[in-house]
Amino acid sequence: QYHILQKILNYWIILVVIINLWVNELIYGFYYQYYNYKYGEYMAIIEAKDIVYKYPDGTLALDRANLSVEKGEMVALLGPNGAGKSTLFLHFNGILKPKSGKMLLKGAPIKYDAKSLMEVRKTVGIVFQNSDDQLFAPTVKQDVAFGPLNLGLKDEEVEKRVKEALKEVGMEGFENKPPHHLSGGQKKRVAIAGILAMHPEIMVLDEPTAGLDPMGASKIMKLLYKLNKEGITIIISTHDVDLVPIYANKIFVMGKTKIVKSGTVEEVFSDVKTIRSANLRLPRVAHLIEVLNKKEGANLKMGYTIGEVKHNFANLFKERCDL
Repeated sequence: QYHILQKILNYWIILVVIINLWVNELIYGFYYQYYNYKYGEYMAIIEAKDIVYKYPDGTLALDRANLSVEKGEMVALLGPNGAGKSTLFLHFNGILKPKSGKMLLKGAPIKYDAKSLMEVRKTVGIVFQNSDDQLFAPTVKQDVAFGPLNLGLKDEEVEKRVKEALKEVGMEGFENKPPHHLSGGQKKRVAIAGILAMHPEIMVLDEPTAGLDPMGASKIMKLLYKLNKEGITIIISTHDVDLVPIYANKIFVMGKTKIVKSGTVEEVFSDVKTIRSANLRLPRVAHLIEVLNKKEGANLKMGYTIGEVKHNFANLFKERCDL
């Protein structure tokens, strides 16, 4: 009977210890998240911290560049040619290594050994500005399959991913086409499919609408918006300030070598001085309101999309009619 009581006591002690550890872990985890949220340090999915990078000839490309993107955001990076946008993007999946500063992925610094970089590139996919730099296989199917094959996946899984990715970007039926026979917009879609087949959490696109006609550019942006709504974090660089307010929920403005402004569409474009000093402009509809207010005394509320401006015009007419 003594031995039975001893065993019960031992089990009870073990149970108390386990419960204590579990409660401590629960409390610590809650406190950690609360602290990070309260003090603005909540973990971003990807973050550049004080990135410094010099080209081999000594030219300073990035000088303490900082950027932070939360999971699920659709972010636009604006800036003039030569500001360092493409160079910053190449740090996001370890193609370039900073001279100083850190690239963080899910809160952990990127490591640059081959094994670690493979994991980074499964998470972060980059679509280059020129699709011809990315498409090299004899057929569309082989090109899209290249990434999954390099992950060591079985043929059945590769086939499944290729089919799903091409369907997602609307390129079914083009599997056996040579990429160099495709239009610019089609090439861009195939390049995106090649990244999608890797099942990334983050997709980074350098000037995704460059070289496309207005309709083609709009289709690509709608595709990216759709992918974002399906859970992929999207980061693009672009000069197309008219499309940005429609799709992006956060904007970063890059001056020479560093980020000079960040925030929502309204926060960024309301800082007209910074926008113009970065050799950018307001969206056309916002510029129209600016001119009407300054030169015609219209007293219109600012808007950055056609929908917003239409609403603001309607409100103004209603107010004038009521007087």
